[in-house]
Amino acid sequence: MNIGDVIAERSVHVTRESLVRYAGASGDFNPIHYRDDVAQRVGLPGVLAHGMLTMGIAGSVVADALGDAGRIVEYGVKFTKPVVVDPETGADVTVRAVVGAIDDGTARIDLTVAHGETKVLGKAQLRVRV
Repeated sequence: MNIGDVIAERSVHVTRESLVRYAGASGDFNPIHYRDDVAQRVGLPGVLAHGMLTMGIAGSVVADALGDAGRIVEYGVKFTKPVVVDPETGADVTVRAVVGAIDDGTARIDLTVAHGETKVLGKAQLRVRV
């Protein structure tokens, strides 16, 4: 592992079914995640993916690349933009993971997480054991 290495790059397709499954697993049944009328009534452009689902997708891309999720010792993000999930076409979340720094037996992995051209997570970083 070297600074600048791309350790993972993947696009994950999210559907309305994905949102229902995540809601069941997480217990987050806020209707903005499954009802267009409620999302629009509160001023949103449509049904949104759960922020923690988006964060989990990004983290899982790195965990898969590492081959051992236990190597992740820290993970943090700033939620910046929502992922709007179209009822017919869904949404694609792209994740790119790059080694940003290495020190004291760990590496900082910098993530770029986007929906189309829009970055949806800011300052998304993991610290992993090397």
